[in-house]
Amino acid sequence: MADLRCTYRLQLTPELDFRRVREVVLPYARELGVSHLYLSPVLQARHESTHGYDVVDPTRVSDGLGGEDELRSLCEATREAGLGTILDVVPNHMATSEDENPFWRDPETRAKFFDWDRETGWYRRFFDIGELAGVRVEDPDVFETTHAKVLELVHAGLVEGLRIDHPDGLANPREYLDRLRESGVERIWVEKILEPGERLRPDWPVEGTTGYEFANDVTALFVDPAGEEPLTSLYVELTGERRSFAEVAHEAKLEVARTTFAQEFERLRALCRCDGLEEAAAALHVYRTYVERGRVAEDDREACAVLPEDLRRIILGFEDPEFVTRWQQTTGPVMAKGVEDTAFYRWFRLTALNEVGGNPDRFSLSPEQFHDAALERLQRHPHALLASQTHDTKRAGDVRARIGALAAVADEWAERVRRWHALTGGMDDPDEEYLVWQTLVGAWPIVPGRLELYLQKALREGKRTTSWLDPDETHERRVREFVRSLYSNHELLDDFEPFAARVARAGEHASLGALLLRLTSPGVPDLYQGDALWSLNLVDPDNRRPVDWAAHVSVLHERSPTRRSLKAHLILRVLRLRSERPEAFAGDYEPLDLGPDRIGFVRGGAIRVVVPLRAGDRADAGLDRDLLPEYDQVLCVVG
Repeated sequence: MADLRCTYRLQLTPELDFRRVREVVLPYARELGVSHLYLSPVLQARHESTHGYDVVDPTRVSDGLGGEDELRSLCEATREAGLGTILDVVPNHMATSEDENPFWRDPETRAKFFDWDRETGWYRRFFDIGELAGVRVEDPDVFETTHAKVLELVHAGLVEGLRIDHPDGLANPREYLDRLRESGVERIWVEKILEPGERLRPDWPVEGTTGYEFANDVTALFVDPAGEEPLTSLYVELTGERRSFAEVAHEAKLEVARTTFAQEFERLRALCRCDGLEEAAAALHVYRTYVERGRVAEDDREACAVLPEDLRRIILGFEDPEFVTRWQQTTGPVMAKGVEDTAFYRWFRLTALNEVGGNPDRFSLSPEQFHDAALERLQRHPHALLASQTHDTKRAGDVRARIGALAAVADEWAERVRRWHALTGGMDDPDEEYLVWQTLVGAWPIVPGRLELYLQKALREGKRTTSWLDPDETHERRVREFVRSLYSNHELLDDFEPFAARVARAGEHASLGALLLRLTSPGVPDLYQGDALWSLNLVDPDNRRPVDWAAHVSVLHERSPTRRSLKAHLILRVLRLRSERPEAFAGDYEPLDLGPDRIGFVRGGAIRVVVPLRAGDRADAGLDRDLLPEYDQVLCVVG
């Protein structure tokens, strides 16, 4: 098996199929220095699927991506190049297409493979997507049928590890993961969203999570804590919103429980006559509990402390197995849709913090808190992935870094926002207007079409002035007209663009520092496609746009780094060092006490990393190289 040095995550499409990955991306990834290609789902998905998570036949490799022969050729070429392959697997759901899904077509098979009620026809959905039905993967026969093809590739030595999508949707995640391990899968990562302070269950046989918690920590690390009070005051001034994010999130969770997931709660009530189930689900501070008969962790007891006594007794005592199982499968979607897909689009104090697995009430992170997390990760899950962006993040790491940099210039930012409001006349909704200004600063230059599509999604997810189910076309039209007017307002642009450029340079400083920490901290760094150059992606589908692979290849051959290629050259340098000194990066993590404005540590007694956290007067310095004679190696220092 290839040493775990760095994964490179690819979002496969018919345009980026197995053959193109083998011919174009694999040589690039090898030259960049990564150790593993990390592929989005490869099994047969719905016709014209753009992402692969809507599987219709898990027994076949996707024809649209090139078929099984091409996948095997890619995996073999990857192995010959000295790299490994990790596959994204979707055990929780399949698409409900009778024309394409043989398991859904026949009622007898449907009843066995899916959480489907013959009498009512209500089935367990993936979140609120009616076209995706929950799979009964807890049934050994269903597991064997739906995983046979993937396990065949693992046993052939073509696939080294699996990334498990949405394990919280499963009836028993621990049992499922044990079964995978017993089937010969040695490396497993889970797309488990951990709330701040929550830990991955120690009895799960996994390498770790896919890294959302690291993405949130490293973003908050570079947010100047001095900006909290002025940015909070500005948000109240502009919008009148005085509530904490936690209050907004609770309201949103209760709302989606009563509306989006009404059928799920009706089904729960049919099993248990407890009152206030929706309120109880909204009160949970984690995605779900993992109670089994005879297995109740202390974390579950603490999580259930907010529940009514009768419901808490039923869950912790596992008194009604069917109810408890379905309850635990339901609270995760309430959290995901209520927080990530509603509250994150309603509360905009500093949108860099509105990220999957994050808590926007936590404004910043101290070096000491970052060290504590790194030391715990080294002890518990030294091979956990460290992400910056994924196909599901709300913003690319570079966008978050720019928006986070506003905390260091909070007073000036407030003056600019007031001025821009006066110059443009503002929008109907002050919350939405403030989202526009932060998005522009974070993603500039962004063409109007991209911004309009992003805002349509953001506003519909927020469900305040428009929604997916009941779109307000008039309001959305006024938003588009406002956006278009910005690009022809020369007085605005003359003021906005110089400020945005300054913020961009401060953001680049933070991005490079965050990248260096991702490449050297305990864990396995993960690079999302295109992230070796500046990435100004917003939420999907924006972050799934095609990558200019020729541009990425060309920067690897530059003799010296330019501003455009600073990230690529930092990746090249550190991954080369990781290849030369693997024992150091597998060794100890020694925090350095450098005060509140810098963070540093030593890996394996040999590699020293020092990163300034505030751009200051050196924001334009870019990438410096500093000789540290007291250690064995020269390492890049950002600042």
